[in-house]
Amino acid sequence: MNGAQMLLAAPEFWVLVMACVIMIVDLFLREERRGIIHMLAMLTVIFAAIITLRADYLVDGVQSVTAFKNSFIRDPMGDVLKVFSFVIMGLVFTYSKFYLRSFKLFRADFYTLSLFALLGVMLLISANSMLMIYLGLELISLSVYALVAFDRDSGRGSESAMKYFVLGSMASGMLLYGMSMIYGATGSLVLPDIAEAIHAQGSDDILLVFGLVFVVVGIAFKFGVVPFHMWIPDVYEGAPPATVLFISSVPKLAAFAMAYRFLSSGLGDLHIHWQAMLASLAVLSIVLGNLAAIMQTNIKRMLAYSTISHMGFVMLGLLPGTSFGFGASMYYVIVYGVMSVASFGMVILLSARGVEAEHLNDFKGLNQRNPFYAAIMGLVMFSMAGVPPMVGFFAKLMVLKAVVEAGMMWLAITAVVFAVIGAFYYLRVIKYMYFDEPENETTITAPVDFGAALTLNGIMILGLGVFSSSLIAICMTSFGA
Repeated sequence: MNGAQMLLAAPEFWVLVMACVIMIVDLFLREERRGIIHMLAMLTVIFAAIITLRADYLVDGVQSVTAFKNSFIRDPMGDVLKVFSFVIMGLVFTYSKFYLRSFKLFRADFYTLSLFALLGVMLLISANSMLMIYLGLELISLSVYALVAFDRDSGRGSESAMKYFVLGSMASGMLLYGMSMIYGATGSLVLPDIAEAIHAQGSDDILLVFGLVFVVVGIAFKFGVVPFHMWIPDVYEGAPPATVLFISSVPKLAAFAMAYRFLSSGLGDLHIHWQAMLASLAVLSIVLGNLAAIMQTNIKRMLAYSTISHMGFVMLGLLPGTSFGFGASMYYVIVYGVMSVASFGMVILLSARGVEAEHLNDFKGLNQRNPFYAAIMGLVMFSMAGVPPMVGFFAKLMVLKAVVEAGMMWLAITAVVFAVIGAFYYLRVIKYMYFDEPENETTITAPVDFGAALTLNGIMILGLGVFSSSLIAICMTSFGA
């Protein structure tokens, strides 16, 4: 390890140091001064974004640099994903503060666990070896297990955490088993070296194919796609909304990076095998996710099944194995993160009255209680449904274009049909907000920072749709498309 290598990983070291600083500072703070913790956490993500954007190692915007014996990679794709992770994390902290204060859960461990999970996300995004992938993955998982059970008095939260822990442990074990098979077949942990070994010896090695199956299982669990989706509805319903804010957004960016690094950088010559697997996972997720969401009356479970459907669309972008497909998938996962954090931000806004807003009926008459926030929720629902000119429409369009160009018209048609079917449950929320009488006449208000963050979130959903070409170009350039 030298200074140049540490400089490449400067954002990661910054987040690590600040997470430790927050833990220490909290020991000396009185209850009424806990706001300092929130301020330090916000400064952490702001300066992490600034450090990441100072990408002096880039040459012509396409060069990637490795460090720590090729186990860590810094490249444009990773930097874009990290910057959006910081942006979404800033929104998560802002929304969460309102919830944590309202439900008397405002403790420093929420911020330290979130920052350690963010560090795991960053390591996973920059992983260039199986060892780094596993390190980042476990850092995320262990932090999130604790966050799900963050409300110690909630039996439902503890039950969700146990379910997540058991299923997550099984998925991690399968992934580790797959990694061991790939290591045994290639003799290397570094992804580019694995790719060279596979290219040299051929892709018909049965050990490699078996290893690939277990790796895809691990990736599918982290995405939460069918049939490895069982944890998502229970965790989304049982965990505190402040935790679900994080789970539903930032780790999805890391899951995309993990899938790309593993499947393209390391196992690209096995494309014919993992393409068929991803196609099956994508179709099952889009079909089951949309159909199950229609039957839900709990808003958090509805959004959970919506997540499953959206991750199916992300898989659609991955399976062609082309630069355009990877760019489209990256664009989709970023867009989904922005939409998801806004949707659960609205759930928190309605929850922070001593009782959590869990049912669709809680959104009845929202337009009469606060037209502005109803309009933002309307933007979110229209975008998730894929209605133009919202950003969700362009995300679906790009992914479908990649699938069609890869000659998989049947997949594109299936996705479109079930996306139209799925629009029903999004439009149902809008119907409740604008055409039903409110069950509670109380006017909805929010702190200035919460309102500003929600406004910015809504502007991003609309603005990234109307001016979608810039973000699309950034995502495509990251893969040389």
